[in-house]
Amino acid sequence: MKNRQELPESASFETLSVRAGTVRSAEREHSEAIYLTSSFIYESAAQAAAVFAGEEEGNVYSRYTNPGVRMFEERMMALEGAEEGCATGSGMAAILGICMAHLKAGDHVICSRSVFGTTVTIFGKTLAQFGVTCTFVELTDLEQWQAAMKPETKMLFLETPSNPLCEVADLEAIAAIAHEGDALFVVDNCFCTPALQQPLAWGADIVMHSATKFIDGQGRCMGGIALGNKELIQPIQLWQRGAGASLSPFNAWVLLKGLETLKLRMDAHCRNAQQLAWWLAEHPKVVDVHYCGLPHHPGAALARKQQQGYGGVLSFEVEGGREAAWKVIDSVQIISRTANLGDTRTTVTHPASTTHCRLSDEDKLKAGIAEGLVRIAAGLENVEDLKADLERGLSQL
Repeated sequence: MKNRQELPESASFETLSVRAGTVRSAEREHSEAIYLTSSFIYESAAQAAAVFAGEEEGNVYSRYTNPGVRMFEERMMALEGAEEGCATGSGMAAILGICMAHLKAGDHVICSRSVFGTTVTIFGKTLAQFGVTCTFVELTDLEQWQAAMKPETKMLFLETPSNPLCEVADLEAIAAIAHEGDALFVVDNCFCTPALQQPLAWGADIVMHSATKFIDGQGRCMGGIALGNKELIQPIQLWQRGAGASLSPFNAWVLLKGLETLKLRMDAHCRNAQQLAWWLAEHPKVVDVHYCGLPHHPGAALARKQQQGYGGVLSFEVEGGREAAWKVIDSVQIISRTANLGDTRTTVTHPASTTHCRLSDEDKLKAGIAEGLVRIAAGLENVEDLKADLERGLSQL
């Protein structure tokens, strides 16, 4: 690719998030171009043959090579400290791609119980159809991770902080367990983004994101990405080439624009979430608050070690189960009632009946998804307005 902007090795995170991976066309555009094309033309049949054979650099087909998508991959690689990246149409496509590339019939996976509901479905049901078994363990219980290891264990998967209880995993310790058993360690870094946490630096082999969330930052589009060394990511790229779980060129451009403000936004999300957590923790109608930035949270010390901030997501519990939780949610006038997160707009949802609704009652109980639990993803509004909005419902309990 021509006209690549070269950056000094000393470039900071903020600079990388704005400029890493930038490649300009012959028109020398300042903002990245959008490459809305399905295919690419060549100067000759010989050049086409060379590009298709991988003997010459170039694009083949936007299902798996597109200049705009590649810019997004390279920028994320720079931010996560990864050698290679594979962008996908969604976060779930990234998880599926990792699994399809690195697991086969007879393999065993260990997965945290505290993951997104659809992730549970992937590991507990979808992969089971192909002969892959899974053991679910408590995220913070290292003895359970160790005890679940088998000779056929090929992957350990978790997200930290967890959804929606903000539990924090000991990345170094779980990486050691995985590598001792010759298994891959995969981390969902959606809640923190590389602005707050870089799991590869703590021993993870692959880090993945639902870029739909904080990476975009404004709830505009869907996307996902898997990142790691070339040996681990190239099989995912090969799977995607056939499966077609591609990130669209337009969405790649939107995500590039989101990355430009990532650090600024994450700092602001953290500030608002921290203030909401403190306020809720002192509220007489709130039973408990789950946020790793609170001193009483079991993962607070570990979060200080691994993260550069506590994140923008928190949850709290009220007495009265689903009825009380829904009353709080239905009373808001500013906050958006939606299960998405990572938006400039604050969102609220009831995990037991939305994000984790497909779990059995037993599995919800094991994962700590109580009927009185409410999840907040703090946006960028004035925090006093957000407190007043939540008070409308809490005051009615």
